[in-house]
Amino acid sequence: MEPNVRFWVTERRSFIQRFLQWTELLDPTNLVLSVEKIEKSRQLLLTNEDASVHDLEDQQVCRECLSTVHPDNSTLIPVVFRPAAFLPFTAPLVFLSLVSVKSLKSMILPQFSFYTYNTAFNIINGNASYNRHPYESLLLGAGVSASTTFFGLCSHLLQIKLQLKNIFIRKTLPVIILAQVSGVNVVASRSFESTRGIEVMDKEGNVVGYSRRAGTKAVKDTATSRVMLFGTSALIPEVFSYFFKRTQLFLRYPWSLWTLKLSCTVLVMGLMVPLSFSIFPQTGRIQCSKLEKEIQSATEETELFYNRGV
Repeated sequence: MEPNVRFWVTERRSFIQRFLQWTELLDPTNLVLSVEKIEKSRQLLLTNEDASVHDLEDQQVCRECLSTVHPDNSTLIPVVFRPAAFLPFTAPLVFLSLVSVKSLKSMILPQFSFYTYNTAFNIINGNASYNRHPYESLLLGAGVSASTTFFGLCSHLLQIKLQLKNIFIRKTLPVIILAQVSGVNVVASRSFESTRGIEVMDKEGNVVGYSRRAGTKAVKDTATSRVMLFGTSALIPEVFSYFFKRTQLFLRYPWSLWTLKLSCTVLVMGLMVPLSFSIFPQTGRIQCSKLEKEIQSATEETELFYNRGV
């Protein structure tokens, strides 16, 4: 069994334990691990299946594999799309996406960069157990990036066209659209999982079959976590900014508003990224009775496992 899958299946961790685990996996030092070191760690886990995750050395080896190797195909995740790179890339883009600008170019670039990165991240870190051709992922990614960028621009275009005066609507509309479109981005970029089905396995790692229902659940859970992540990360800085504008410090130093918003966005996302990744287990569990009839007839297990993706 792939070491990453074995870890998440055998270690039935609570939400708090998963949160603490993700704070370690999101360590930026995981971005600079050499290929040789990662491969050495993975081979060590493959040859020592009884390794204890409570041993300090084994914990380090597990972290190196979990943060850099895809659990479905055992390939290295590109550095810029590893979980540890998610916060450094998306936090500034979230901030820039919510900045009110009048230039069309200044509107499109942050939105396009944000949704393009998210699309690639979702495809690469999603479930990869189904059959797909590289050109299919490329075409799907291009379509999803373009469409979600357009929908992401709607809040800015509506504000310009309708000349919204209500401050509550002007501040909450971009947040709501950012959160909802981010969820749609996950659903669209990983749509093959729910149409073609993903691998479901028993506790020993034996593949029982391909389930569209498990794929749908994996995508739905991940989309829910993204809505919560980006919705909260966009809303809290706006709330802080609203009250900050009524202070003497803002009147004396108006430019400090952007420093506050950027700092607040980074801090909130620094907490929300590991929290959102931890809401649902990395390896999901589903009752066999909820799956397709052909899968139910292929096993006597009552509970099966699947890779939810990030």
